[in-house]
Amino acid sequence: MDSNTGISVVLKAEQVGSLFGLTLTNSLLMTWLVMIILIGFTFYFRRKIALIPGKLQVGIEWLFEGVLNYMTETLESEHYARKFFPLIMTIFLLVLVGNELAFIPGIGSVGFHAPEGFIPLFRAPGADLNFTLALAFISFFTIEITGIVVLGFWKYGKKYVNFSSPINFVVGLIELLSNLGRIISFSFRLFGNIFAGEVMIVVAGFFVSYFLPVPLEMFEVFVGFIQAVVFAMLTLFFIKLGIMEPHGEEAH
Repeated sequence: MDSNTGISVVLKAEQVGSLFGLTLTNSLLMTWLVMIILIGFTFYFRRKIALIPGKLQVGIEWLFEGVLNYMTETLESEHYARKFFPLIMTIFLLVLVGNELAFIPGIGSVGFHAPEGFIPLFRAPGADLNFTLALAFISFFTIEITGIVVLGFWKYGKKYVNFSSPINFVVGLIELLSNLGRIISFSFRLFGNIFAGEVMIVVAGFFVSYFLPVPLEMFEVFVGFIQAVVFAMLTLFFIKLGIMEPHGEEAH
């Protein structure tokens, strides 16, 4: 946003440099920062684990046990819950920290001036379609590969190509299109919510600089948390659907 020229909204992530021929965008830098924070906290927490847990350890153990129990109930298998727990929690924490970090005061003001205007050094990863598409593809291929490994290629394929009756054939095609549509729904749901939140805050800050942006930012903090939960839970639910027996089969 430039106070002299008005409101400037940039849809794609801005380039802030390059490294070995790789384009560095502000959303990529934010993603790296989130990864450093999560990995650093992991090593810190690992050193603090004790037989008599403190408040931090109790809180994290309570969170992880709750999520694991919920996944076990959803997947109806502790084996699969433990297998997919790292993926679900990684998606949740990556999206959550990336969303919330963008609302820390001062993060958006760190940057540099270029001929096209001010370019922030950090941008919420969820506001970059490349990031959301990458997560969508990870979830999509995890779901498909899991279904094939658990059910077998032919049995899993019967979910989408079924010649037993005309109705089952049509239902299979509908499910196939719905399955492919998950990539779009996964990526654009997260991107749309986070990007729209950034634009709303910029517009509010331009017209009402002192009062309106604060409650809006608090609301967007909540939205960032909800979007992290939604993305992780949809991945979990679709994994559950992926390992279910095809229509007409007896589930064991």
